Amino acid sequence: MINIFIGNLGPDATEEQLLSLFALHGGVDSITLVRDRDTGEPRGMAFIEMRNAAEAETAISSLNGTILNGRALRVNEARSKLAEETARPSSGARDHRRHRT
Repeated sequence: MINIFIGNLGPDATEEQLLSLFALHGGVDSITLVRDRDTGEPRGMAFIEMRNAAEAETAISSLNGTILNGRALRVNEARSKLAEETARPSSGARDHRRHRT
């Protein structure tokens, strides 16, 4: 299963629009439009899962930069949050949340 990140989505982007774009390149297993948990407003990104790796790679290379509702999409393979956190050195910016004695 390949998880694909789609960024720079407009607030009017729909699952149906994304499905029609990605289905041209292969089978789409799931689409998740990311919304703010408090307001329910779109956050401008989505995740799509495709089972076939070759189809997913074709979709990524073909759709990156595609214009949807007046915006150029950013499309790439999603990185796991855990891998991203361990790869990025801590700047200590969140230390203000920790209590020190």
